[in-house]
Amino acid sequence: MAKKPLVPFNGTKEQEERLMAVIEAHKGEEGATIPVLHKAQEIYGYLPIEVQKMISEGLNVPLAEIYGIVTFYAQFSLNPKGKYNIGVCLGTACYVKGSGDILEKIKEILGIEVGECTPDGLFSIEATRCIGACGLAPVLTVNDDVYGRLTVDDVEDIIAKYKN
Repeated sequence: MAKKPLVPFNGTKEQEERLMAVIEAHKGEEGATIPVLHKAQEIYGYLPIEVQKMISEGLNVPLAEIYGIVTFYAQFSLNPKGKYNIGVCLGTACYVKGSGDILEKIKEILGIEVGECTPDGLFSIEATRCIGACGLAPVLTVNDDVYGRLTVDDVEDIIAKYKN
C-alpha cells in the first residue's frame, strides 16, 4: 500500500490555471508528456498524484504511464522539497568516512526518510552522489551551504542552525 504523504497537497487555483494553459498548448503533440511534466514541476515544485491526474486527463494519457515516467526519471519528484533541502553525499569517499551514519542521524532527528519532507515544510532529505568535495569527506549540503569533515555529533547543531 502506498505511504500517505506527510505534507498534504495544497495547490492554488493560479497554479492549476497555469498547468491547464501548458496542457492546452501541448495537447495533441507527439511526445508532449515529458515537457508538460517538467513545466508542472516548475509550477508546483513536485508532482503529487493530484497533478499527475490533471496531466493524465488533460493529455488523455493513462495515469499509469504518467506515474511510470515520474518514478523512472530522477529529475522528477513525488514529494515537495523543504525550505531547507539537506543533501548527504553517499559517494565513495564520503561513504567510507561515515556519511551513511550521518544520513541515519538526520533521518532520526527529523523523523523522515530520504525523499520526504517534514510536515512543517522546513526540511527535506536527499541522498546524493559525489558533489566534488571529496577532500572534505564526509560532506552534506543544506541548500547551497556545504559542510565537510563531519561526524555524527555535528548533525544536531547543523539542523538546529536552520530551525532558528
